[in-house]
Amino acid sequence: MQTTWKGTISFGLVSIPVHLYSATQEHDVPLHQVHAKDGGRVRMKRYCEQEEKEVPYAEIAKGYESPDGRTVTLTDEDLADLPLPSKKIIDVLAFVDAGDIDPLMFSKAYYVGVADQAAAKPYALLRDALLESGQIAVTKIALRTRESPAVLRVHEGTLVLQTCIWPDEVRPAAGIAPEGDVTVRPQELKMARSLMDTLSEDFDLSQLHDDYQQALQQVITARLEGVELPHEEETGEAPDNVIDLMEALRSSLRQAKGGHQAEAPADERAPAKKTAAKKTTAAAATKSAATKTGATKSAAKKTAVKKTTTRKSAPRRAS
Repeated sequence: MQTTWKGTISFGLVSIPVHLYSATQEHDVPLHQVHAKDGGRVRMKRYCEQEEKEVPYAEIAKGYESPDGRTVTLTDEDLADLPLPSKKIIDVLAFVDAGDIDPLMFSKAYYVGVADQAAAKPYALLRDALLESGQIAVTKIALRTRESPAVLRVHEGTLVLQTCIWPDEVRPAAGIAPEGDVTVRPQELKMARSLMDTLSEDFDLSQLHDDYQQALQQVITARLEGVELPHEEETGEAPDNVIDLMEALRSSLRQAKGGHQAEAPADERAPAKKTAAKKTTAAAATKSAATKTGATKSAAKKTAVKKTTTRKSAPRRAS
């Protein structure tokens, strides 16, 4: 692995000679600029406007143009000799909780390795202290042509230096979120939490893959072989607004659970139970009233029949 930076971590009076190694790599399919008409490669030429000719890369330096139009040239030696203490030293400024640094500030990550075996003990000391405290170290470092704030943290038993952008480089988020008061019902929040828990079951980040790169490679292969290009089936457009949020959450939960019926939160089911209980009670009351009415009518009918029978069977008096 190629060394990116050599220097020293300054931890109080403890010095740790270290090397930095790039911790990440991108796997983009390499694409070049070509002439659409004939596929000819298009290359960028380094052209000097002063001499009106192409110049070799070795003769190129960095320059700065002032507001009044003057240009100063900065050589590699000028940039290497900048009066910066962070050029070769990673000075630990403070230790903070990981949550104190907004992930929005994180940039590129580097593995930190020891420069020699003598640095192993202080390296392990700093690593174990970070692990035990659950904190990260805030530092500064000058890499290439830029000084950046950075943090030291532990990843799989190895120190990692993560460069950051400066706090004033984070754009304000004012005006981005929806304006006005938006009321979220407790039932909606509970259903959303239930959906979050379901989607998080058995999730493995290492199983994620780059669908775009795979699709691009399929198109390139088809072009090379002169066959029909692959096409993705139309899935339809997503709705641009959600009218019934609870129904959308239920449907999402059913889909996440593989088609199983999603239960509504207890608070939402309670009114339905009460309504059903009221209906049952009302039906029972109606039935009871009907029974009583029927019994009353039956009793009245029996009484009427009995009276009629009594009148018919009574003997006549003698004249």
